[in-house]
Amino acid sequence: MTHSDPLPLTPEPTHSGAGWQRTLITNDLEEFARAQQNWTLHYEQISSGTFTGQLHHVQLDGLRMVFEQASCALWQRGHLDAGHIGFALPVDLTGHATFNGQPLSLDSILIGRTEQLDLCTPAGASYVAIVVEEDLLNALWQSLYQKRLSAWIDRQVVVTARSGLADNLRHLHMRALSDVAAEPSLLNNHDAMMQLRDAILIEWIEALPAKVETKDLDSGEARKRVVDRACALMLAEPDVPMSILQVCNRIGASPRKLEYCFRSVLGIAPAKYMRTARLNGVRRELRRGGTAVQDVAARWGFWHMGEFAAAYRRQFGELPSQTLRQVE
Repeated sequence: MTHSDPLPLTPEPTHSGAGWQRTLITNDLEEFARAQQNWTLHYEQISSGTFTGQLHHVQLDGLRMVFEQASCALWQRGHLDAGHIGFALPVDLTGHATFNGQPLSLDSILIGRTEQLDLCTPAGASYVAIVVEEDLLNALWQSLYQKRLSAWIDRQVVVTARSGLADNLRHLHMRALSDVAAEPSLLNNHDAMMQLRDAILIEWIEALPAKVETKDLDSGEARKRVVDRACALMLAEPDVPMSILQVCNRIGASPRKLEYCFRSVLGIAPAKYMRTARLNGVRRELRRGGTAVQDVAARWGFWHMGEFAAAYRRQFGELPSQTLRQVE
């Protein structure tokens, strides 16, 4: 399923009163993260291939609308604005995907506080999202349901959209982004933007199921904790990579359990993740420039330059020397 109205792309935010928009296409994963204004995000490229990312953000009063698409599988972590609640819905999703350790499908709505984000998406995935001020959401929630926000809003939750409403929500969200991109002057029209904001927010709320279950959250969170602890150990001393058995001994998990947790959360084996994470570390340093390839590779535990260059090329579609030349 594809909803892909073409978006005109500009490199910098367009500010207009209280609202602004930003659109971007880039082959630089760090630029992709930095472009998401006021948010602190870290991406790792999990699958191999040349990365291309596209984003479109529209900031309204109290609410940001988002579209994001990436050519490669990504593990996205970080935090957005404090005191906000995020909602997201896949547009295209083929492959392994999780939110805070919970599996995702095409009609999954991801909900959670924005102070901690943990999202794994497959190659070619795209999604729409909103990030809304909690006070604004709570006021509308009380108007609609005559009660405060439900307690589950404090958890990172995955629910299935009400039958038939996911496609409507995707279409409305993408159409609104497309309209603003085609006519940026709309951001000057305060009344129109307030009406758009409220209409979008109501559509997201109405797409939620009548009842939200949280009984399965603990198991997903437990698997993610195992993965988080293992990843921290794997990268604690990147120049001297640990063996998987050493990681298992340090965190008190069997190799079978570690394998299960990694495949459940990230969709790959722990050994492959450790190598991929180290290659991502090399690429981040090379993109900053000023350091010889051999020195950077050694800092990340790659000592055989021929094998390293081949692995790097398989992962990113170019040689490390090519990455370095792009920033010199």
